[in-house]
Amino acid sequence: MGNCGCGHGAGQGPYAEGRDLVEFVARAHGGALRDRPLPGGGLATACQQCSASFTLTTFVDSCPACGGVHAVSPPRCDDPANIQFAGAGYRLLEA
Repeated sequence: MGNCGCGHGAGQGPYAEGRDLVEFVARAHGGALRDRPLPGGGLATACQQCSASFTLTTFVDSCPACGGVHAVSPPRCDDPANIQFAGAGYRLLEA
């Protein structure tokens, strides 16, 4: 993927993966993005930790079954395949 125009190259910033993406989105715009609702009401997905089905409703959200933290970035929020998982045991710090 190419540069998104935000100063981050491919594989960085909004195109990072895993924990790096979760932390980037959680901190983006001073933390204001993390609780913002996803367009279209969210993305149906399965937790990448426990496999429970849930809907990611904000850019950073947790699985209601196990608390696994997931995120998607604005340029990629139209496809559940772009949802990234922070990893087992990860807990999101308060903004």
